[in-house]
Amino acid sequence: MRTPLAGVVVLDLSRVLAGPYCTMILGDLGADVIKVEHPEGDETRRWGPPFVAGESAYFLAVNRNKRSVVADLRTDDGRALVEQMARRADVLVENFRPGALARLGLSLAELRSRNPRLITLTISGMGATGPDRDVPGYDFVLQATGGLMSVTGPEGGPPSKVGVAVVDLTTGMMAASAVLAALYARERGGGGQGGRGGRHIGISLLETQVAGLANVAGE
Repeated sequence: MRTPLAGVVVLDLSRVLAGPYCTMILGDLGADVIKVEHPEGDETRRWGPPFVAGESAYFLAVNRNKRSVVADLRTDDGRALVEQMARRADVLVENFRPGALARLGLSLAELRSRNPRLITLTISGMGATGPDRDVPGYDFVLQATGGLMSVTGPEGGPPSKVGVAVVDLTTGMMAASAVLAALYARERGGGGQGGRGGRHIGISLLETQVAGLANVAGE
């Protein structure tokens, strides 16, 4: 059976959880996901125990259906490899600190200019432009900042953290939905570059968590 995203190439520059969870969903739908890791590997490869055949369960839980390649973005060769792969990719996903990728010499706007069909997705903690743009996007910080802890736990007790990294996971889901919408728009001629081009998507853990309060926020 042909999968929905067969033939779609996703270049995954993200690490830890929200980004890899997004690209895992795209891989589950049939996309060819190429995970780019620095020479030391994704941090979560070492987040254990438990380990399975030398890999942490954490890493395995969000990186199925992917191929891996090593590229040191601090070197000319590493950047050249990413640029080469971006030329034939449909989607690029990254979650560096705002502006960090451009400072390394990999501007998303330039990559899209070389491959007009490329859809780029940036996941941040607090957004790309606000006063807290440089605050690290740790899930438990966003559970607190986004209001989730205030409505979790025993009545009358202290604010409580959800047992899983729920902000990361919901952000990954929302990011995957946004990528699917951008792919659909591109194929219908509603993308960037005046037609069937790609576009840039920005999503933050904070806005995802605030939106996730739903009726609680409304009340």
